[in-house]
Amino acid sequence: MHFNLDKVDGNARACTIKTASSTIKTPVFMPVGTQGSVKALDSFDMTAHLKTDIILANTYHLYLRPTDKTIKELGGLHKFANYPNSFLTDSGGFQAFSLSKMSKQDDNGITFKSHIDGSLHYFTPEKVLDIQYNLNSDIMMVLDDLIALPAIKQRIELSIQRTTAWAKKSILYHNKQKEKGIHTHQSLFAIVQGGIDKEFRKLSATQLTEFNFDGFAIGGLSVGEANQDMYDTVEFTTPFLPKDKPRYLMGVGTPEDLIENIDRGIDMFDCVMPTRNARNGTLFTSFGKINIKGARHKLSDTPIDEKCLCYTCKNYSRGYMNHLFRAGELTYFRLASLHNLHYYLTLTAESREAILNNNFQVFKKDFYNKRDIS
Repeated sequence: MHFNLDKVDGNARACTIKTASSTIKTPVFMPVGTQGSVKALDSFDMTAHLKTDIILANTYHLYLRPTDKTIKELGGLHKFANYPNSFLTDSGGFQAFSLSKMSKQDDNGITFKSHIDGSLHYFTPEKVLDIQYNLNSDIMMVLDDLIALPAIKQRIELSIQRTTAWAKKSILYHNKQKEKGIHTHQSLFAIVQGGIDKEFRKLSATQLTEFNFDGFAIGGLSVGEANQDMYDTVEFTTPFLPKDKPRYLMGVGTPEDLIENIDRGIDMFDCVMPTRNARNGTLFTSFGKINIKGARHKLSDTPIDEKCLCYTCKNYSRGYMNHLFRAGELTYFRLASLHNLHYYLTLTAESREAILNNNFQVFKKDFYNKRDIS
């Protein structure tokens, strides 16, 4: 992976990341394709309509179904999903922790039961890399010890100890593979933990940056803490991360969260919010959110957002979208998801342009002013 820091405006950054599969301009939002597919959309939608350069898939889910070995047999994730650009795969640690009917961490890994059939499995740092090797993703995440918040200090400290130990195992294992001449095109990111405790975040970041990872993620946020606590934690943590490596905030968030954390030096984001909200009738616009199932949209012949250039807004009215939602038509899920993802991708692209023009603070103020007017 090649990384270049193109411009800095305050703490906001515009970067270029080149993987084996695509060139990614940051700030970037990565649509979530948990099962190797962004819900309701196909690879043509992702490349032709949304022009995405990277999407996220999940190690836990693909390991269980259809299995990573099946995907390897069918040519790897890019061929399997017919998506030519970059894949980032999460390690699956969060899902093993949150979805399993039973999960238990020890110093070597995570034991969990499948949410599908109850079968017993064990993830180790090396195991999740082997799975991601089979998937052939461009960016792989290490296994980390995620904990629920709030937590006592002793448990957070143990989480950091395990996360660092597992990260060390991961990079040593990955380097051994590269020494053999295999998996050299796959990059590896570490994950900083520590809850919202600043000293623990500093400790985790300091320990992990001793190793030569390709990038660094901030994990364990947007899990119920107040937004300001998340922003403060990110603002405190980013100065401890290398300036010449990508910074990824995992599982975040609302449009406001993206703007606030871009302002604090984050380059990469992912979240299920745009597609999940779309399916539930909430659509994002330049002036805030609308609920498309509301009766006031029934006779509207205007697009969701008159300033939006997405496929949905160029071709369909609010009245039609209201009808599709109320009728339970499957087409609604595709059109709504296209719109919401286009909004997120446009927001990060416009943020990049503002940074390059040394104008991000004006852009940020205008972003909030549009919501105030509405």
